[in-house]
Amino acid sequence: QVQLVESGGGLVQAGGSLRLSCAGSGGTFRTGTRGWFRQAPGKEREFVATIGLSGGGTDYADSVKGRFTVSRDNAKDTVYLQMNSLKPEDTAVYYCAAGRRLARDYRVYNSWGQGTQVTVSS
Repeated sequence: QVQLVESGGGLVQAGGSLRLSCAGSGGTFRTGTRGWFRQAPGKEREFVATIGLSGGGTDYADSVKGRFTVSRDNAKDTVYLQMNSLKPEDTAVYYCAAGRRLARDYRVYNSWGQGTQVTVSS
């Protein structure tokens, strides 16, 4: 099972940018899909973005499309989430996950990181 560690969260003003990283280890190509999810206090876990093993397949939630970009460096087994034009409603704990196929359903993913806090002030 792949182990995932997120980093890069923090406090930023509205309109600012952050880049999250998700470093993986111990996995195989069969868990090569990586997804980003987020969860705000009192809310359910929400899909943000996902990227396939080759990096050519991506999908984004409508709420972040055009503002967030997911990418990966397979040599480093690291996935990135570049977040621009951040809004207060983007405030949440962001989680990285590994799975076998592109999907918006968190139940498809079988390995999760510990999460990193992103706080956007107005």
